[in-house]
Amino acid sequence: MTGPVWQGEGIMTGTERRHAGRPRSERAEKAIIEATLDLLAEESGVAGVSIEAVAARAGVGKTTIYRRWPSKEALIVHALGAVKEPLPEPSGASVREDLTEIARRLAGDRHRRYSRCFWNVVGGAEKHPELYARYRQDVIEPRRDVVRRVIQRGVDSGELRAGLDVEVAMSLLLGSLTAKRPQETFPEGYAEAVVDTLFEGIGSAREGRPEADDERFSAR
Repeated sequence: MTGPVWQGEGIMTGTERRHAGRPRSERAEKAIIEATLDLLAEESGVAGVSIEAVAARAGVGKTTIYRRWPSKEALIVHALGAVKEPLPEPSGASVREDLTEIARRLAGDRHRRYSRCFWNVVGGAEKHPELYARYRQDVIEPRRDVVRRVIQRGVDSGELRAGLDVEVAMSLLLGSLTAKRPQETFPEGYAEAVVDTLFEGIGSAREGRPEADDERFSAR
């Protein structure tokens, strides 16, 4: 058993030595993730990412990477998940406000440094189907579940139309906020406009705009 070692004027125990090694490990992991994302964001996309290339760019040995991730695919998915965080549960004030909150978050994601990485993975789905499937399962589906729950809650509460196809409504919202290429940005107010337009079709009658209905009836 290894005993304590002297460090300066004090003694460093085995536990302290393990804790002292963590910052270095964290720095290495951060460098590996950033190197993976940098390579993934380049024109070659997924094809340009390899354990060797990541190790060289991060300044670590290949064994350091393999100790954490068994494959290139696992590393890429982990790196994407590190920067595409799960959507926070919205406040629950109303379905319209919750969807607006989500839409603003999704629109803001496009301005983040690594937005091109996600485009390259989606664009390479046919060449790398297993990677794309894992990316959808581990990174995308947890985010979609948040949207799905909000829409279903709206149907259950009567804020949204009875019999609404939740999957279709979710696809309409998400598609509107992910269709553009990463270098294209949304104008101010776009997220709010998407939700307002969506509600024209999926909102229940009691959640519509009564003043607009009154105008239509008075004109008859």
